[in-house]
Amino acid sequence: MRAHPAGPLHGGIAPPQAAGAPPTDLGALDPKVWPRSAQRVGGELHLGGRPVTDLARTHGTPLFVLDEQDFRGRAAEFATAFEGADVHYASKAFLCGRVARWVADDGLHLDACSGNELTLALAAGFPPERIALHGNNKSVGELQLAVDAGIGHIVVDSFDEIDRLVPIAAARVEAGSAPVPVLIRATVGIEAHTHEFIATAHEDQKFGFSLATGDALAAAVRVIREPHLQLTGLHSHIGSQIFDTAGFEAAAHRVVGLLGQLRQATGEVLAELNLGGGFGIAYLPEDDPVSPQVIAERLRAVIAAECAAQGLPVPRLAIEPGRAIAGPGTVTLYEVGTIKPVRLGSSGAPGTPLVRNYVSVDGGMSDNIRTALYDASYTCVLANRESDAPPALCRVVGKHCESGDILVRDLWLPSDVQPGDLLAVAATGAYCWSMASNYNYLLKPPVVAVRDGVATEIVRRQRLSDVFALDAVLADLPDPVGADR
Repeated sequence: MRAHPAGPLHGGIAPPQAAGAPPTDLGALDPKVWPRSAQRVGGELHLGGRPVTDLARTHGTPLFVLDEQDFRGRAAEFATAFEGADVHYASKAFLCGRVARWVADDGLHLDACSGNELTLALAAGFPPERIALHGNNKSVGELQLAVDAGIGHIVVDSFDEIDRLVPIAAARVEAGSAPVPVLIRATVGIEAHTHEFIATAHEDQKFGFSLATGDALAAAVRVIREPHLQLTGLHSHIGSQIFDTAGFEAAAHRVVGLLGQLRQATGEVLAELNLGGGFGIAYLPEDDPVSPQVIAERLRAVIAAECAAQGLPVPRLAIEPGRAIAGPGTVTLYEVGTIKPVRLGSSGAPGTPLVRNYVSVDGGMSDNIRTALYDASYTCVLANRESDAPPALCRVVGKHCESGDILVRDLWLPSDVQPGDLLAVAATGAYCWSMASNYNYLLKPPVVAVRDGVATEIVRRQRLSDVFALDAVLADLPDPVGADR
């Protein structure tokens, strides 16, 4: 199955939609899709007050351009909407030292999914008490790092992990420190993606303790009885790219029910409830994500109602937006190389061919694997100039030796797009750089933050010498000169 629930609008294993009719304005920038600073000046795309031609000339392409005010503004909106709750930035979406410092300075918490993500956050000076560590297979070394750093929570994911964690926590307590705070991750039998949620047998996954089998309750009871661990609350995560709060509301109902079971079994009343992330963003103009304010209002209402029904105090709420903060504010710039018209057949009128232009750019699946991996949908525009040319059906593809190396499957671009033009792909801030690779020995692009006309490189462009440094044969050779970037 090529379709994947993390791809927008593809929760039902449906084939990607065709391009549809050409839009009236091929250069339009839908404010739901593009960064908040995006605008056309003399036909050219500007981001954060900088023209994209200037950014491409200075930093090269492919290039991730991150609108700092967009990123931090969305983080602030979640913090305001969820005032009194804990907003954790899900750093797997995109993490670097500068982003970690933005999140820390803005008062948010941070989720790490590996020991190395945790190490980066700590090295950037992120307050450890505001960090949570996730992961379904945490090593002893990762757990030791988390305990030694004194992070805020370890989200426990298996009985094996409890076995690994207890002796580490015991040594900490014996050295005079407090018990290690943990959350139990409960799998609540709900999988929510985009517009749908299915409440069936979705305990069949690698994450968490099943609520249906009783494992979640058993794990919570075990942690409570471990004197070197402190169970502070429960955690649940139900999916990604979600446009409807119904799945979260159903999950809250089940997790609060587990709080009630736990009180009956042990007398313990837990003070924290983390409902995870997965809040959707607009990749296409027709996408309709829910605002942080609406999400907050609905979640608070359902939790209050469920706790009242159980006779429980309302726990402190936590959420984990990642894509919803990082995704919309970043654009990837590419330079067009080859344009290849491919005849598809007849459009209906006798003798009139239907042609798709394959527009090849200087990046591809090494900097955005999501289209190939998830059938994810993106949109893009001609960025360096305006055009009055009629629309042409296009497919934007990369330069990798893979037929599946597609960035934007079907869209309309001006028919005069030519080699040397710049294309900008919207909403690439979440997971694109994080999942980047060196396939075909392409190099990972830099990330430049723009704000008020100032561009700051926050992740430098990878060099071929960086890659060769890991090669046992080539590491000691003089710096190589690559054929291109």
